[in-house]
Amino acid sequence: MGWTLTIFALLLAIALAIGFFIVQHHKAEEAAALDADAVAQADAAPSVDVVTVNYAPPTETVGYPGETRGWYQSTIYARVNGYVGQWFVDIGDRVQKGQVLATIDTPDLDAQFQAAQHQLAMSQAQVDVVKANAEFAKTTYDRWKDSPKGVVSDQERDEKKAEYESSLAQMTSAQAKVSADQANIDQLSALESYKKVTAPYDGVITSRHIDIGDLVTAGSTSSTSSLYTMAQIDEIRVFVDVPQKATAGMEVGVPAVATATQFPDKKFLGKITRTSNAIDPVTRTLRVEVDLDNPDRLLLPGMYVQVSFNLTHQTLLRVPASALMFRSGGPQVAVVGDDGKITFRDVRIVIDNGDYVEIDSGLSANEKVALNLSNQIAEGQTVVPTDVDASEKTAQAPESKSPTVAAAPAPE
Repeated sequence: MGWTLTIFALLLAIALAIGFFIVQHHKAEEAAALDADAVAQADAAPSVDVVTVNYAPPTETVGYPGETRGWYQSTIYARVNGYVGQWFVDIGDRVQKGQVLATIDTPDLDAQFQAAQHQLAMSQAQVDVVKANAEFAKTTYDRWKDSPKGVVSDQERDEKKAEYESSLAQMTSAQAKVSADQANIDQLSALESYKKVTAPYDGVITSRHIDIGDLVTAGSTSSTSSLYTMAQIDEIRVFVDVPQKATAGMEVGVPAVATATQFPDKKFLGKITRTSNAIDPVTRTLRVEVDLDNPDRLLLPGMYVQVSFNLTHQTLLRVPASALMFRSGGPQVAVVGDDGKITFRDVRIVIDNGDYVEIDSGLSANEKVALNLSNQIAEGQTVVPTDVDASEKTAQAPESKSPTVAAAPAPE
């Protein structure tokens, strides 16, 4: 019995030892296989996505938001102090040039005008008195001047002459006083005309800030309340702030199309009429003005619109922005040659359109550039290119670099 147990234990130990050695041998083979696979992968060339360099189209449609303003927009203030007597138009009313919008009662001005009229009448009466005295002095002087010597003395003759000349001076002074009083009348009369507040042009009243009995003061200071605001909207100005990177081609005369969400099927045609010719240092944008015809008056001042521009620019090569690498020496791209080797090229960016950039040096058409290249890949390293734009046709340079610009389509 004891020998049987001993033999069984011995056989069991031998079986366990054999199994252990088999398992260890299998693990050693797997480790060796993994090491060999790792070495093979390390020696294999990395795979990279590439695109073919193409020419950018010579015309391009870009769109940016804009804000509408009236062709004219005016804030109307009172020119005289007083009280609102009546108002005749309200917001939304169309008015004609010269139409009376409101009247202002001006008791103080009226009193000044009446006093000035009385003063003018007094001055004119004084002129009549002085004129009569001057005529009498002239008649007296003429008699004494022609009297024979010895009848009147030279001293008396000189006195009559002085009296006559003094009367002429008094008449001149009285006439100057009449002129001054008349000028005061003219000034007050002009102010009297401002009691009627009139429209400066044909347009639409956009706001009213007065009611009957309101005290109004002349002027347009920060402490002065306005009477009305109005705008002319048969034509509309649209102001667009174009990002600095997209200002190339934004020139006077470029066609533009504006659309508004309120009128999805309506296109408002216009063109760039002026630009600020300066970049705003705060927003880094260029202010562009587009003038639009608005005969149906659908566009209102202050509306948000989308404006698309059809730009023409020189023919440049275009690559995806993901192909760029920014290093200390400037922007670069990784060119993958026919042999699969990487070559880094310096490029100069002319236009940045966001997803794509347009360059004028460093590349040639039909070359392939790598996308999102790892910084672990060095100059001259071999890679396996995967063409991600195989469906695109081989790039061909356009025949004309300055095609005719057509009206830009509205953005979707």
